[in-house]
Formats: sequence, structure tokens, C-alpha cells
Amino acid sequence: MTVSATSPSVSAAYPQVRAGSESVRAAETKEKQPDSGRGKAVSDQQQSEIAELKTRDREVRAHEAAHLAAAGGYARGGANFTYVRGPDGVLYATGGEVQIDTSPISGDPEATIRKAETIRRAALAPASPSDQDRRVAAMAARMALNAEMDIALQSRRDAGAAQYSAAQAGAAEPALIDQRA
Repeated sequence: MTVSATSPSVSAAYPQVRAGSESVRAAETKEKQPDSGRGKAVSDQQQSEIAELKTRDREVRAHEAAHLAAAGGYARGGANFTYVRGPDGVLYATGGEVQIDTSPISGDPEATIRKAETIRRAALAPASPSDQDRRVAAMAARMALNAEMDIALQSRRDAGAAQYSAAQAGAAEPALIDQRA
């Protein structure tokens, strides 16, 4: 399951570049330098666009960092980002996602409940959860509910087996009949 942040208003203005966290780190080092070597002056409008892209980049990175911090060991790798190249030639993150393992823990409903709570907290960790984040949180709530139902069902089976065993044990004893009458 993926928790993510996107910004259609910003990403529509520039072509997007999609990359995983590993491959982009090297590219970011090269790409963070403005295109000053081309001799282009940056207009006021472009300055405004760059400021907007920088703000969005910070928001996206903080959003995904919140998911990662709360997901703990259930995160599958680091954050993946969608980038756009700004008018200054720099790549800015405009969307991101964190893969989270959402599979139940087989044979251990209590552990599944704990995992579901961690997933839910991770999905809702950012200050402004996205619609996808809310869907992941709802899925985690369903996962916990299913595990709770498994626990209740197992408790009923155990109670029924105990009653059956007690009834069988009672039937095996000879009945005493008062024959004084």
C-alpha cells in the first residue's frame, strides 16, 4: 500500500520526472545548481514559480518524512518522489510516496492489530494527510477489525470446546440414583 502526496497545480506546469529515492540523490546533487551558466536572467514570474516550487518541495519532503518516521519497520525502503524541473533548471519534488507493508501477520491477530495501528498512525502522520493517506488509514482500521473478529471467533471456539469437554466429562461419570423410595 502506498501513502503519498501530490500537487496537480504545480506538477501540471512542468514536465514530471519520476524517480526512486536512491537514483535521485545523485541527480539532486548535480541538479540543485541553477542554470546560471546559460546567461538567462530569471524573470519576476519565474522567481515566483521557483518560490512556489521550493515551498512545495519542502512540504512534500516533510510529508513523506512523517510517513517514514511513523511507519518504522513496515516501510518498504525510502520515499519515492515525482520531480519537475523548474525554470531555473533545478528538480523540485512535487509528489511522493512511501511503500508500507500492509499484510496481516499470519496466525497472530494481536500482532496484526498492533501492526494495523502503526500503519494507521503512519498514514495519518503528516499535518495534512492526502486522500490516499486516508484510504490507507481506513484499510488499516479494517485490518484491525478483522483481527479483532478473529480473536473473538477463536475465543468462542475455545469456550465452546471447553463446554463440550466439560459436558463429556460429566456424561462419563455414573449417575447416582437415590433408591430409598
